[in-house]
Amino acid sequence: MGLFDGKRGLVFGVANKNSIAWGIAQALHQEGAELGFSYAGQVLRKRVIPLAESIGSTFVEECDVTDDLAIDRLFAQAQDHFGTLDFLVHSIAYAPREELSGRFVDTSREGFRTALDVSCYSLVALARRAYPLMPHGGAILTMTYYGAEKVTPNYNVMGVAKAALEATVRYLAWDLGKHRIRVNAISAGPVKTLAAAGVAGFRKSLHYVGQVAPLGNITQQDVGNAARFLLSPWADHITGQVLYVDGGYNIMGAPDPEVMGELTG
Repeated sequence: MGLFDGKRGLVFGVANKNSIAWGIAQALHQEGAELGFSYAGQVLRKRVIPLAESIGSTFVEECDVTDDLAIDRLFAQAQDHFGTLDFLVHSIAYAPREELSGRFVDTSREGFRTALDVSCYSLVALARRAYPLMPHGGAILTMTYYGAEKVTPNYNVMGVAKAALEATVRYLAWDLGKHRIRVNAISAGPVKTLAAAGVAGFRKSLHYVGQVAPLGNITQQDVGNAARFLLSPWADHITGQVLYVDGGYNIMGAPDPEVMGELTG
């Protein structure tokens, strides 16, 4: 018996085999979950469909999360296919590449709007359509990053969007608690993904965190294991929380002087 036998859910945000969302999907599949996937645009379709097929998923649909009609259509299809849902994974974030380098003060109005819409409001939009399909309760999980709390050079407007996302988790947890639906977030350490590649200086940041964090860098599988817990009955009374899966990087006030010497010398 798997922890998710008989459970059904949607995963938003798989772009390729290196995506954090794919690590989560694999972990859920291993426990017996029946999964559906969305993809953003035809460019990603050819990457997502083979991954979905590899774990037996027959629900793979396009969805532009900035388009309410597209979201309505996706959830109507999901209801026809699954009937009801038990969980939803939101692993979606985007800001124009030019906003992820240089100074935050130079963020454009359009770049700010886009980042907040795609990276934060989309969780609200998906949750509003998902909860009616969870008549017996369920769980919603999103992905955040430490740049929501502390300045991370070049993360810029995405850090602001993630801060808004973490507040959104708490407000949704309050709203949906009466429906026995839990809403949580995982704050993952840096991982080599398609999205991370758009942040200037990411490789240096990845190396730095790997040296400074008590447990070093993480993998998609580490995030998948944590997601498996938060989406399962084991976390039945956990909601509105941010769980750090970052090798302990968030506890550090100052790095080991010896490590700093190796990095700078």
